[in-house]
Amino acid sequence: MLSIGSTVLTVEDIERAGAFWRAALGYVNRSEPSEDWVILDPPGKTGWADPGASIALSVTGYPQHHPPRLHLDLYAEDQTAEIQRLLALGAREVDWHGYPDDADWIVLEDTEGNRFCVVDTGPFPTG
Repeated sequence: MLSIGSTVLTVEDIERAGAFWRAALGYVNRSEPSEDWVILDPPGKTGWADPGASIALSVTGYPQHHPPRLHLDLYAEDQTAEIQRLLALGAREVDWHGYPDDADWIVLEDTEGNRFCVVDTGPFPTG
């Protein structure tokens, strides 16, 4: 059976992107970064099967495409506070006009232009 190990984000400046995502998620480097690759894990993750999604950053030289075909959804109990914190870390608001009236997410992008949504986690929907 397969499981998702890491989501890989393409970046131009691995140090800047690493600093942003470590601060945003509280993650740590799995090992010493190379010039073009680093995997970030939740703190305390020591094995492949441990819970928590990992993020890898890869310098590939490919330009960013917008809109991207893949993005992260980050869950927030206090969406407003998290958005302000992420903006202070260097995230940028995306000028996007596709929100439905009942949207519970806001689209941001990281320091490298990778888009992600900050989702307001209200009551968990059940069956």
